[in-house]
Amino acid sequence: MSLFARSFLLIAALIVTAVLASFQIYLMYEREPRSRELAQQTVSTVNLTRAALVSADPFLRRELLIELNETEGLRVFPATASEKLEALPDDALLLLVIQKVRENLGADTRFAYARDGEEGFLVSFFIDEDEFWVMLPRERFELDLGLEWLGWGLALLALALAGAWLIASNIARPLAALTSAAARIGRGEPHRPLAEEGPRELRGLGSAFNRMARDLESMERERAMVLAGISHDLRTPLSRMRLSLEMSGAESGAAGAMVADIDEMDAIIGQFLDFARGVTEQKTRQDLLGLLEEVAEHYRRLGKDVSLRGETAEIPFARMAVRRAVSNLIDNALRHGKEPIEIRLRNNVIEVSDRGPGIPAGERERLKRPFTRLQSARSGPSAGAGLGLAIVERIARAHGGSLELEAREGGGLVARLVLAA
Repeated sequence: MSLFARSFLLIAALIVTAVLASFQIYLMYEREPRSRELAQQTVSTVNLTRAALVSADPFLRRELLIELNETEGLRVFPATASEKLEALPDDALLLLVIQKVRENLGADTRFAYARDGEEGFLVSFFIDEDEFWVMLPRERFELDLGLEWLGWGLALLALALAGAWLIASNIARPLAALTSAAARIGRGEPHRPLAEEGPRELRGLGSAFNRMARDLESMERERAMVLAGISHDLRTPLSRMRLSLEMSGAESGAAGAMVADIDEMDAIIGQFLDFARGVTEQKTRQDLLGLLEEVAEHYRRLGKDVSLRGETAEIPFARMAVRRAVSNLIDNALRHGKEPIEIRLRNNVIEVSDRGPGIPAGERERLKRPFTRLQSARSGPSAGAGLGLAIVERIARAHGGSLELEAREGGGLVARLVLAA
């Protein structure tokens, strides 16, 4: 679960819990004054009804009862032995009302919630030795939330969730920007400074990350300048050595071996330069198959058994960087593997396969690191500085892709360069 989702759910749960708790607290503290009011109304109604019945002319009592029912919603019944009563529900508000009514009317006061199927709040009273029931509307004693309460509750819940979303997004947005910036730096792309805004902690985090990115770029530039300077200074005496060797008239076999050593040293220096430069050119949408045809044709002119299969694929990529990566894979295959070398293009995936001994599964990730070489697993001399696969890995990451090394069916190695489409 993402930080945004987790923060949103946590804050929303806390807010909803607080709202529900507040509602319960309101009901609890509202219960006492409401029960007191209902008890007073009930006591007054019973006393007035008793007084009216006692003082009224016996011939006019029927009309009085009818009038009370029509004007006040009251009904009065004589208590009988055969009547069927429904007990009051176990409700905290009703229990408080009963307690307060009995304090005023007497402990022998009885209550019911229905009589012979007629629903209402019934309270008993006596006139001399005769017991009567007065029935009040049940609605007076029930909590009526209604649509208005429901609407306000939903509105409050929506505001709470909107606030939770706003708080969570303000936390997650800078962290998402930080993640994207870290990923860009990991791919070798130029750093775009983060906005240093928001709370103090997030401003400090953005400032520290920008400072770190600037330091890394400065170190990378300095390293590139040092490597470029060293490589340039080394190539000059190498060129003089090759020229002196060719003009010395030395034995052809010895001279050829020395020239080969000089070429190897020059190739190692070239790898240093490639690794130091990284990927600086602009990516443009172009035909990847055309580039691979040029690379394959170059090696065929050198007498190498290199074949190409694939279909036209137009994707954005840095031409010279991808050419360098594919050439490194082919050079590795020729140096450590066996011909024929097969290049295959499938959409945005380039595969370079050979028929050498392959690389053990436990060594494949290690060999992607700079200055690492496998001494015994692959045949052939262990020439080079151990930067070939590291350069390919860096170029792949700069294109939003990856470098994968797998065993080839039937023997050999498949180096798969994946570029973002």
